[in-house]
Amino acid sequence: MDKSAVNSISYFSKEAIVCPVCEEEFHREDLRTGRGRLIAGDLTDELRRFYEPSQKFGEVNPLLYPVTVCPECYYAVFQADFKQIPQESISSVAANKKMRFDSIEKLFTDIDFRDSRKLKEGATGYYLAMMCYDYFPHEFSPVIKQGLASYRAAWLFMDLHGKYPDENYDYLVKLFYRKAGFFYNLSVEYDGIGTESLTEVVSLGPDLDKNYGYDGVLYISALLEYYYGPDSDDSRRVISLERARTTVARIFGMGKASKNKPEALLIKAKDLHASIGEEIKRRKEDEKP
Repeated sequence: MDKSAVNSISYFSKEAIVCPVCEEEFHREDLRTGRGRLIAGDLTDELRRFYEPSQKFGEVNPLLYPVTVCPECYYAVFQADFKQIPQESISSVAANKKMRFDSIEKLFTDIDFRDSRKLKEGATGYYLAMMCYDYFPHEFSPVIKQGLASYRAAWLFMDLHGKYPDENYDYLVKLFYRKAGFFYNLSVEYDGIGTESLTEVVSLGPDLDKNYGYDGVLYISALLEYYYGPDSDDSRRVISLERARTTVARIFGMGKASKNKPEALLIKAKDLHASIGEEIKRRKEDEKP
């Protein structure tokens, strides 16, 4: 391995990828692993894993790479789904190319998916995936993938806000958190009635370091409802919170089942359950004459 590869963060695939929508050839970028590139830091209440900058590689953000994006037509989905797009969906994705470009141009004017990705390309990739999964049928469980894409987009826009606090990225953070909340809640509903399966999705993240599976989806669904659900009307807010509290309670439940679940998730779920309960109590007391 040459010295440049040893010292680099990412690499481009040797074999060209052919876009199934527009037939453009391009090379996918992936993160290199090992050699101290990723130094695990804190796990947040949102189940996001932060990484400490290393002296050799500086900041490394694994979230920039999971979405495969065609640089020609902006067709974008998670890597495992990129070549699996159903034939009947291709024409719809192709027809909406201009809509995707117009949407991104409202955010950024200097996006380049043929070069090494930065925060802007990372956030853009998730936004594009959120749009493109609209055209995937239920058997692909597109709704939770839209939720995951929205959620990670919010994280990356938050990173951009931290670096460029005067660019109004904080508005986009809230927007994508709310979109994520909508998709997460809908995915739980769809799973419950058999419209789309959560258990058949290979990894539900929400981050890349650990797959918290179905319980993670329940937790994030409740968390987003708590932080970004309706808040203008007390009675509506209480209904929303009670639904979120019921959702998160399903994680720890009773008996031996909870003993096999990640301790970090159980602790965070119980803390969230308590916080939601406290707000419900306060809201109901405020409604008393």
